[in-house]
Amino acid sequence: MPPSEPAPQATLASAPLPRPRPAEAPQDGADPARGPAAPGPSPGPGLGAGSNPGAAPAPAEAERPPSACRLRLTDAVAIAPSIAPIHGPGECGGDDLVRLEAVVLPDRSRIAVKPAAILRCEMAEAVANWARTDMAALAASLGSTVREIDGFNSYECRGRNRIAGAKLSQHGLANALDIRSVKLADGRELAFTDRNAPRDMREKVMASACARFTTVLGPGSDGYHEDHIHLDLAERRNGYRICQWNILDGETQIAEPLPQPRPPEAPPREVASAVEIEQVKVQAVSPPAVSLSPVPLAQQGADVAKPLPPKPEAAPPRAAAREAKPAATPASTPTAITPESKPQPPAADAALKGKPQRTARRRTAARSRARPPDFPQVLRQIFD
Repeated sequence: MPPSEPAPQATLASAPLPRPRPAEAPQDGADPARGPAAPGPSPGPGLGAGSNPGAAPAPAEAERPPSACRLRLTDAVAIAPSIAPIHGPGECGGDDLVRLEAVVLPDRSRIAVKPAAILRCEMAEAVANWARTDMAALAASLGSTVREIDGFNSYECRGRNRIAGAKLSQHGLANALDIRSVKLADGRELAFTDRNAPRDMREKVMASACARFTTVLGPGSDGYHEDHIHLDLAERRNGYRICQWNILDGETQIAEPLPQPRPPEAPPREVASAVEIEQVKVQAVSPPAVSLSPVPLAQQGADVAKPLPPKPEAAPPRAAAREAKPAATPASTPTAITPESKPQPPAADAALKGKPQRTARRRTAARSRARPPDFPQVLRQIFD
């Protein structure tokens, strides 16, 4: 069989091609009576060359509808643009988050929030309403308006009071705001924890905050809120609320620093340390000086030991005293007492004579068994 010859290149180049589409032709999928079709979404990466031309493109992800809080928190209430949800680490973050930058008053003036607070929409709405009504009324009673809220802390993924291992704080859920003071348009600053600030002003702020928020912590609550107040909307069982804020007056007692400040005329610490070390070395090498001159007893004080009384001259030496000691008399020398030499009362002799000898031996053996074995033999003979 003869080998097949390859097709010449001219044959492939001369293959028929489709005619170009006329300009007046309708677009694909369009009805000539309705006009051109609306542009659809751009094809994805899977709709390139070689794909099925009849397959429908993947629909675009629909945007999440705004929440009810987001619909209420308009630009007429606060400047609070929405931000992307925060998820993690752990349980931190949230979905419906905003960045509260300013609160808008009814007269269109603004109360700046510095720094801008990252909060849940409900918390931002509660802060805005509190500033628009209660704080604005308080400033009006003082003859001014509020211009700035001094925010201390908003969203932060941490435990309560920044204690390692503690329960998650409401700050970690973007549901809390710490505030130190508000500044008025005339330059005055109303510090909520200042003991010298007007007491009635601080009491009004506490009453309004405890009415709007479920948690209010201030001075005297736990030792961590002595210079600011904490506000949050934590949800608890049976609607339980916490309002712990002691309105304190008077100056704050500040302890003196320890150690006391170094006096200005003192030498540098390096020089002073070197001098002290040399003094210690000299004291360790050289013995203390002892004065050989006699000191009168009147100048020695009560700590000087009194001299011992002199020994009497009439006392004889100890050896002579031992020789002069009289010898013991024979009557004073103890003698061993035996059963034969022990005197017997007459009644006992008569009793022994009237009884058999074996009865006396039994009685003696019983007495010896009744006494402890370690009793001295001499005393046993005496008392038997």
